[in-house]
Amino acid sequence: MNKVCVLNVVGLTPELLQHAPRLAALGEPVSWNCPLPAVTCTAQATLLTGKLPREHGIVGNGWYERSTGEVRFWQQSNHLISGPKLYEGIETAKLFWWFNQGAAVKWFATPKPHYGCDGSKVFGIIDRTECDLERRLGAFPFFTFWGPHAGLPCSEWIAKAAVETLRQKSPTLTLVYLPHLDYDGQRCSAIDPARVVEVDRCAGWIIDQAEAQGIQVIVISEYGLVPVQRPVFINRYLRQAGLLEVRDGPFGEMLLPLDSTALAVVDHQVAHIYVARSEQKASVRQRLLDLPGVADVVAPGELGLDHPRSGDWIALAEPDAWFAYYYWLNDRRAPDFARTVDIHRKPGYDPCELFCTSKTRAAWRLLQKKLGFRYRMDVIPLDATLVRGSHGLQPAPSAGPLIIGPEAPHRMTDFKDYILQLIRT
Repeated sequence: MNKVCVLNVVGLTPELLQHAPRLAALGEPVSWNCPLPAVTCTAQATLLTGKLPREHGIVGNGWYERSTGEVRFWQQSNHLISGPKLYEGIETAKLFWWFNQGAAVKWFATPKPHYGCDGSKVFGIIDRTECDLERRLGAFPFFTFWGPHAGLPCSEWIAKAAVETLRQKSPTLTLVYLPHLDYDGQRCSAIDPARVVEVDRCAGWIIDQAEAQGIQVIVISEYGLVPVQRPVFINRYLRQAGLLEVRDGPFGEMLLPLDSTALAVVDHQVAHIYVARSEQKASVRQRLLDLPGVADVVAPGELGLDHPRSGDWIALAEPDAWFAYYYWLNDRRAPDFARTVDIHRKPGYDPCELFCTSKTRAAWRLLQKKLGFRYRMDVIPLDATLVRGSHGLQPAPSAGPLIIGPEAPHRMTDFKDYILQLIRT
């Protein structure tokens, strides 16, 4: 058996590759398209199974569970993915790819905070690599993995963890996730070449270690980020039409999905539209087509998304627009979690978590935490116009995702068989 290391460099495109000499030296890039929505969880499920969302069931980074009336984002259970996975039966190390918990891999590391009964949270990871990563490398810089401080340190740490895992365990298959380009790709309308140079340096450490061990390195990305100029408040629009219900209370307005006629679960440039009553489906679609920023509203089957978790309709944004989850009409009644980094409670993806209202306020909240007081890290702005980049659709090939490897496939659905062939030949 041959050994393969897959570097998932999020946001890397053929246009950006010119600024990444270590990655570019591995071969010519091949453009490929992620199934819609072109987002992390859907892309990774497709890479691991070779199936479309209608089969593997990961219809986005999150979805609405009709039976419980809950919107859930960023779930980690590997059991949510239907079908055999790439790594089954192969000695694999899976480093910071999603759906790590419960995966049939020998070694893995994944972010996983500790939650107290009083609502407190302590950041941490689950390290099942048997490499004692945090003792060797220091604590994982969780605040740089997501949030206003998201940036280079987490990708540097993951790259060093990959080097350590390769050196100590030499897995047959190693899957490494480097998120660095994703952050400024959403903060800015264009990714600074300096950010590409930085992630290329991280990748170079892994490439050096892999090549020293005779391990084949394959480079992939899940999507390309595109500039956007306008948020589309699709849930506010549904609420103003009398189709979405909320409940006001001591912590702001909260969604009432089970009482709503229509609800949008937004995910970058794609939104699942759930309609409670079948006789309302056509009118909801027509109403959404009239909303500026919405390019189309289509049946899930047209996009390979016809799965029970999907909405009744899929809304697609105009190329320069993205969908914001906000449903309140007055910021004074926004739910308390709206101004915090809270990826699990928000009923939609929120890139505003990459920004901060005030460093002074953040420092004060941290002091409250250290002194043992109850506090709320309410430093996230409610200004969706700050977001300048997004993804989810299929941009031009030069601005889309890529794969670098010998005789690489043109379709993401062929990735699983491609890697298995490299290992077994």
